[in-house]
Amino acid sequence: MKTDKIIHKKGIGKEEKERDFAKLENDLDIYFNNKNLLIQAFVHRSYINESVKSKMSHNERLEFLGDAVLELATTNFLYHKFTDLAEGELTTYRAALVNTKSIGAVAKDLEFNDYLFLSRGESKDFGKARVSILADTYEAFIGALFLDRGYDFAKDFIEKTLLIHTDEIIEAGKYKDAKSTVQEKAQDVVGVTPSYKVVSESGPDHDKKFVIAIYFGTEKVAEGEGKSKQEAETDAAKNALTEKGW
Repeated sequence: MKTDKIIHKKGIGKEEKERDFAKLENDLDIYFNNKNLLIQAFVHRSYINESVKSKMSHNERLEFLGDAVLELATTNFLYHKFTDLAEGELTTYRAALVNTKSIGAVAKDLEFNDYLFLSRGESKDFGKARVSILADTYEAFIGALFLDRGYDFAKDFIEKTLLIHTDEIIEAGKYKDAKSTVQEKAQDVVGVTPSYKVVSESGPDHDKKFVIAIYFGTEKVAEGEGKSKQEAETDAAKNALTEKGW
């Protein structure tokens, strides 16, 4: 149906009409009752800021909701899959599964990139920023799916698209990210658990820059930068590993 391609009948622009969300639903075999929720999941704040006349809403509230659903579904999955693992190991596995790189890669495989509403500036960036936007979109899509079809439907989607890669990530040792590695090393070598503190936060909401420092006790070891706190903490952890020669 043509109406599946639009989010508002009034004030609709050419760019909104070009996205065939009916095709996305067919490809995913997921059909939304509320098409507005589906489309809103793909609207980045930068597009709203640039398109003053647009009647669309950005996806950040859906992302907030989807993040919680994603964490619950992943936690429940790991709890029942690995019945002999302690809390710390389960936490490490979960962090590897739901990090920006992992869920951004899944969103890319699902071709979410073809449906994004971005400002002209963001549209030109296919680097780390785009991966972060795709990861946020994946969470927003989960939030929309949760509202439209319920938790079980959202959980099934997460299991089929993300959690299916659990064994692959574990076997390849990909769960040992920089933050996990630096924590293990710091505890073994200097007997402390690293802590992170925000040094600065700058930029508009749609293009934030965080600088975060990593500490071993009172010792400031390194700093890291990123478009999210998680990304900046990971960068700080990598720099700490280099600084300590680990």
